[in-house]
Amino acid sequence: MKNIVKVRHLKLGEGVPKVCVSIVGKTNEEIIEEIKYLKGLNLDLVEWRVDYYKDVENIDKVKDTLIKIREEIEDLPLIFTFRSKKEGGEKELPIEYYSKLNKEIASTKIADLIDIEAFIGDEIVKDIVNFAHSSSVIVLMSNHDFYKTPEKEEIINRLCKMQDLNADLAKIAVMPQSQKDVIILLSATEEMVRKYATIPIITMSMGGVGLISRLAGEIFGSVLTFASGKVSSAPGQIGVEDLHRVLDTIHENKYFSRGSKIIPD
Repeated sequence: MKNIVKVRHLKLGEGVPKVCVSIVGKTNEEIIEEIKYLKGLNLDLVEWRVDYYKDVENIDKVKDTLIKIREEIEDLPLIFTFRSKKEGGEKELPIEYYSKLNKEIASTKIADLIDIEAFIGDEIVKDIVNFAHSSSVIVLMSNHDFYKTPEKEEIINRLCKMQDLNADLAKIAVMPQSQKDVIILLSATEEMVRKYATIPIITMSMGGVGLISRLAGEIFGSVLTFASGKVSSAPGQIGVEDLHRVLDTIHENKYFSRGSKIIPD
């Protein structure tokens, strides 16, 4: 059985998949405006996509803004993410700065989780993970393929590698070229969770074709999904309230047919 990761009041890996919305403002003013909008939504977590932030290369400014975000979101769990351009983000950073940025943020303990890209080099990943854990910060390890959907075995291998690198949660997002690709992602998720997972798993197929993967996490084993706030941070995201309605409906009916005769429409 996979572990449950507790983040403040939240339990990832238990019950309905949790809903996260990303903050993608370029300036402090835009960030605060986004947060004010998010306060009216039914959220479980907030992600700060710091790769959008114009002053991302100034660690002191990043820290100051992180403090402001925490003050605004209060007790909501917060993920700190720099998404590199090669994995769908806004810009690239030298790997030395990427490492320093994540470790400096972990040391503040203001963000509850940091997102670390799994394939930046094993030794660098291990160093950041060890530092984050020493600071009692949770590591969400990730991989994004904006061009294709790998074969099922490859998806499982990547998630297993994240476990081997001591991630607390493992995430993969892929781009479907067909409906069959979405089935591959869902099948890989189910097999990973059933046979190999020792930590909570997060998977998604992007774009409109992959939308079902954002909705059906509870059936196949994905514990977290992303919705759009004021601005979408990835293709295929839908609004928070629409997403919650579907997730709740699936949860309420998940076990309905067990032991009962299924009546066709």
